[in-house]
Amino acid sequence: KSVALVAHDNMKRDLAEWVDWNWEVLLKHHLICTGTTGKMVERTLRDRRGKEFDEEAVDIVLLKSGPLGGDQQLGAMIAEGKVEAVIFFWDPMQAQPHDVDVKALLRLRRCTTCPRRSTVRRPIS
Repeated sequence: KSVALVAHDNMKRDLAEWVDWNWEVLLKHHLICTGTTGKMVERTLRDRRGKEFDEEAVDIVLLKSGPLGGDQQLGAMIAEGKVEAVIFFWDPMQAQPHDVDVKALLRLRRCTTCPRRSTVRRPIS
């Protein structure tokens, strides 16, 4: 599956913990991330796998940072059917400078929003 992972700044730590917990399952999928989140996901996977980390084993595409157009890039990919699932760790209490783009993502189908890490109980099946 093509799975997008997105996190607001206040939620990146929660997403990193979730990625660390589900790393084996996530490596079986094509991952798509907005820029800053994607770098954090790569770092988390690298730390998890340690010295045995194989860059080729991670199938990840890094888009632009959310405020710099990454949310729009992701939205286009979803609209074109190139993304099968979106896991979005978002902070509903924090105003975002690119709030319009975030709300557009939330309106698209197949977007699971996670205001807390405990919301995502099961990894991608």
